[in-house]
Amino acid sequence: MKTIHTFYDKKQKKEKISMVTCYDYSTARLLSTTDLDAVLVGDSLGMVFQGNNDTLSVTVDDMIYHTKAVRKGLPDGFIVTDMPFLSYHVSPEDAVRNGGRIIKESGASALKLEGGKEIIQSVKALIAAKIPVMGHLGLTPQSFNMFGGFKVQGKNLAAARMIIEDALALQEAGVFSITIECVPVKLAEIITQLSDIAIIGIGCGNCTDGQVLVINDALGTCIDMKPKFVKQFLNSGVESIKAIETYISEVKTSTFPDSSHTFSIDEDIIIQLKKEFKL
Repeated sequence: MKTIHTFYDKKQKKEKISMVTCYDYSTARLLSTTDLDAVLVGDSLGMVFQGNNDTLSVTVDDMIYHTKAVRKGLPDGFIVTDMPFLSYHVSPEDAVRNGGRIIKESGASALKLEGGKEIIQSVKALIAAKIPVMGHLGLTPQSFNMFGGFKVQGKNLAAARMIIEDALALQEAGVFSITIECVPVKLAEIITQLSDIAIIGIGCGNCTDGQVLVINDALGTCIDMKPKFVKQFLNSGVESIKAIETYISEVKTSTFPDSSHTFSIDEDIIIQLKKEFKL
């Protein structure tokens, strides 16, 4: 069974950690048959599942709803759930109240928070409440308005230094792992070398201790966009469109359903029914 100790152990053994996002029961059932180390119920569901332009409208209730569905499909898996925008920024008390709800009501194993030193008190409060926390630095989507869009972070000296300092501060606060998103490869390598905890990358190259990808990106179901750092391991979007077009065609031509997809009834009953209803 995977736990936070899986992250520590793999870091020490230099074994790569694999994680993908998941938002629903059916996908979770598929993932339960694999050897994934962790599943992230990300607030990216606001874009991937709800069709919004960003993650800011996602609520605590949304995260609980989707995590409960994933937990049903992945009963023994290690599930990390994002705390959404403004659920932990106002005060440590808010963070514990909202984080506690997510853990108690959804079955999440741990929580992920975006930000560094500015949220450190909320991180410490959650850990003091015995809730495991994963950090998230670099491109933090909840702050995209401050960044002026979804852009690579840490490209100048001051910004790179700040991400390193934030990573060390989060580690000191007690997080078990940190996700870093869309920072230059060489910076990701420095952070990984400086950290005693597992660094999980997305858009940071293969120098980190592990990787996370949005499942829809990995399977190719998002047909509208493909970030530079994404590799499609399956082009299921195109294949799904082909399958649906075939379905439409077979319905029109009455090819589907055929006898193998139907159920029988005693012919005497049919004769009686036709007699009664004058057919």
